[in-house]
Amino acid sequence: MDASPHIFLRPGTPGDVPLLLALIRDLASYERAPDAVVASEADLLRDGFGAVPVFRTLIAELDGAPVGFALYFLAYSTWRGRPTLYLEDLFVRPLARGNGVGRALMGALAREAVHLGCARFVWQVLDWNTPSIRFYESLGAELQREWLTVRLEGDSLRALAEK
Repeated sequence: MDASPHIFLRPGTPGDVPLLLALIRDLASYERAPDAVVASEADLLRDGFGAVPVFRTLIAELDGAPVGFALYFLAYSTWRGRPTLYLEDLFVRPLARGNGVGRALMGALAREAVHLGCARFVWQVLDWNTPSIRFYESLGAELQREWLTVRLEGDSLRALAEK
């Protein structure tokens, strides 16, 4: 008898939007920013499953229960002249960790990147998140420490747009 947990990955559907938002909130809590999520179910439904989806999702199930997700989109590498698969968020609920769910999600994303002809598969990790950094390095990923994330949002974004 096989006692190992069964991992099932599937594309997200419009019916998964409440689950997706709950997982995003779980991720925000893990990343020490529980009040930072302002996205709504309507936002996710519009932007992920509307006429022109701007992101894609994978839902991970362990023994039939949803335990994680990946949210990604395509960008473009001008230097490579090819698309880039950009992973915005990956999260596995703590009780499901250690069962291969994260590795299964990353493998599925790598296969998607290869299938789409992407030259790169890119994501970010918080500098304090040592367990995730170790996990990503175990997959063969290299941290690009010379690159800094730059963000413009809120009033500053609007101010620049008005100039």
